[in-house]
Amino acid sequence: TIEFTGALHATVVKQVRLKNPSSKTLMYNAILVGRDADDFSLPKGNTVTIAPKRQTNINVEFTSRFLRPAEAVLLLISKRVGGINGATLTFSLKSEVKHIEPADILKCKSPCYEL
Repeated sequence: TIEFTGALHATVVKQVRLKNPSSKTLMYNAILVGRDADDFSLPKGNTVTIAPKRQTNINVEFTSRFLRPAEAVLLLISKRVGGINGATLTFSLKSEVKHIEPADILKCKSPCYEL
């Protein structure tokens, strides 16, 4: 589970580190699914390539629109490259709004009561 914690309407970025222990290149197609998948994004695109014996990071962004917790799933589905398939990977994405920043403060005067 990857947890995104921040203010309402703020964008939070988390990184997922993927390692390739094999001697062949791995390619994955990243898909966001679930009730709040539209609130999460992959700014570097949906295709991930990991060179042999290397690692790479995937950035996952979340922008909160509501006070309720958001949930989605990050699916990494392997593409066949050179006869090798990687395992399908799944990550649960959850959010929590910890505080609210006011967008603006307005001051106004008006009578509270008139006879």
